[in-house]
Amino acid sequence: MLFSADKFKNLPVMSLQTGSELARTSRAVINPHDLSIVAYELEGRLLDEHPSLLRIADIREIGPMGMIVDSADELIGVGDVLQIEKIYKIKFDLIGLKVIDERKRTVGRVIGYTLEAGNFIIQQIRVKRPFFRSLGDTEFLIHRSQIVEVSDDYIVVKSPDIRHTEPVANVDSKSFENPFRKSPQPHPESIDAS
Repeated sequence: MLFSADKFKNLPVMSLQTGSELARTSRAVINPHDLSIVAYELEGRLLDEHPSLLRIADIREIGPMGMIVDSADELIGVGDVLQIEKIYKIKFDLIGLKVIDERKRTVGRVIGYTLEAGNFIIQQIRVKRPFFRSLGDTEFLIHRSQIVEVSDDYIVVKSPDIRHTEPVANVDSKSFENPFRKSPQPHPESIDAS
């Protein structure tokens, strides 16, 4: 199931052991190489270490009360897991990134994203169009399969594939045949005008 990333901002992190709130999520730690969330940075007065992180692998359940973990032992410091430390130090933020197509034309800026709650992989990015292009639709979604490249400054997406076709020949309306008509229709000459 897909969720907006906003659902996981300022979400309580609850201890199954004590039944109390340990902290709240503040920002997602995103791996820019595969657009997955590897951890959440936490805020709260009960934290021993600043910054403290909650690995996605340590979330036991997400429910109406928030993210549920076994105990406070699940909360880690930045240096506790080498892979997470590397990603944390990149300080990658998806929100605000410029989105361009393969032809280097500006598409817009990222204003949000949706993710799959089961594995925390970003599935879609929400893009706001530039002002002069936003007369019809002001924002739209881009699926992860359309993303070609992710950098610190921009995201490259596939250009729309516009194919040029031959113009349609002028069709005589009298020669139109309805393929859904099963029974043959009588010709106007054979109808008896009684």
